[in-house]
Amino acid sequence: MTRVIRGGFIVWTALRFGLDELVLSSFEKPWIRRLTRIVSLGRNLRAPRGARLREALEALGPIFVKFGQVMSTRRDLLPPDIADELARLQDRVPPFESAVAVAIIEKAFGRPLDRIFATFEHIPVASASIAQVHFATLHDGREVAVKVLRPNMLPAIEKDLALMHMMAGWVEGASADGKRLKPREVVAEFDKYLHDELDLLREAANAAQLRRNMQDLNLVMIPEMFWDYCMPDVMVMERMKGVPIGQSQRLRDASVDMKKLARDGVTIFFTQVFRDGFFHADMHPGNIQVSLAPETFGRYISLDFGIVGTLTEVDKEYLAHNFSAFFQRDYKRVAELHLESGWVPATTRVDELEAAIRACCEPYFDRPLKEISLGLVLMRLFQTSRRFHVEIQPQLVLLQKTLLNIEGLGRELDPELDLWSTAKPFLEKWMLEQVGPEKLLAQLKAEAPAYAKLLPVLPRLLAQYLKGPSGPSRRDLEALLAEQKRTNRLLQSLIYGGLGFVLGLIAMQLVLRVRIF
Repeated sequence: MTRVIRGGFIVWTALRFGLDELVLSSFEKPWIRRLTRIVSLGRNLRAPRGARLREALEALGPIFVKFGQVMSTRRDLLPPDIADELARLQDRVPPFESAVAVAIIEKAFGRPLDRIFATFEHIPVASASIAQVHFATLHDGREVAVKVLRPNMLPAIEKDLALMHMMAGWVEGASADGKRLKPREVVAEFDKYLHDELDLLREAANAAQLRRNMQDLNLVMIPEMFWDYCMPDVMVMERMKGVPIGQSQRLRDASVDMKKLARDGVTIFFTQVFRDGFFHADMHPGNIQVSLAPETFGRYISLDFGIVGTLTEVDKEYLAHNFSAFFQRDYKRVAELHLESGWVPATTRVDELEAAIRACCEPYFDRPLKEISLGLVLMRLFQTSRRFHVEIQPQLVLLQKTLLNIEGLGRELDPELDLWSTAKPFLEKWMLEQVGPEKLLAQLKAEAPAYAKLLPVLPRLLAQYLKGPSGPSRRDLEALLAEQKRTNRLLQSLIYGGLGFVLGLIAMQLVLRVRIF
């Protein structure tokens, strides 16, 4: 019953703000135009369509606001008026009362506000779909930002998620295509990350991890967390001072190198994905600023770490091989990787899949980003995947979403940015590190503690085995000696093979470095 009521509210909200008229008016057919005028009778739809869409998403709650935030970065797919309105969802969601925020803070810490902070700005500096932020000062003089979770968030989100789970079940049972897309698993993944975002202690831990990972890159700044002031519904962090990345003209007036800024954004993304396997997965413009301070001029400032993505070593290796093959236009290798990973049925012909992937991707290489519609590429790849029964991987949904955000950000900063050529050297360097001697030594070093414990006890274990419960027979001893000889020969072969492998890796790395550099 709750789901039915929520579904009815969604339909009523869409009719209230005229979203049906917004969709129908985009068609050119005369009879659809007449239908649009009929359905608009008796309703006040004089407000701009972008404003109506934004207000409808705000009325529907945080999940729909999140959807609007993602879409606001795709100005290549949306009309300018709608994109501008949806951009207001990034950090200008209507705030809740500051008195409510103060009550949440005092309840979390169990003492009055003036005993927690020396000063506290009651007017929020930013308000998003999940929480809002106030500036404050600690009693030791440190300037901080205080993030407070919106009240009664969990019940509202649970209603929408229950509806999404139900609709995912309908989609999965409707057709083979619906089942192939794994909608239940995708919704479950979204459910997990949305619940994680409601725990500000988890967000603080995410920020601390990203801060450690990015410390040596000198391209991005991440605020320090003050753990004595972090609770599940309140989080206190270092106050960061920068210009929102959406204010591009202000950045240009300050002489920020926009082309370098765009390249740095791509570098940060690929470093987090392929080096660390731990990436900021909510990189819309409302969460990114640029520092203008002399000592950190031109660096990114990342905010809001409620949603992060993680990749296993297998995921990273698979993605890196795919990207590398794409950049080299080796579509046959891409098709083979899909088969090896089990993403397509084993009976699929490699040459047919290779031809389909080539037809999707080849027209878009060597073009500046402004001439590439990733939405069109994804649509054509989706049609191809349906033909070959490709299974969608839910664990990569966040990565796909973040890549869309990065492309939208790059388009805003430098329309001439070539995403492919910017990422290619980074990925080739990463691949060299994965197959070179450094990786082999690192793996041996990681396994050394286990072998160090095993080696000293080997003689004792061998002696115990030889003694046995009543002593071994001569036949058993001869069999054991024969097995030992075979083992020795195998070890010699492994040693010689390992030496040859290492020498081959060194030679291959030298050849690749000469070719690249």
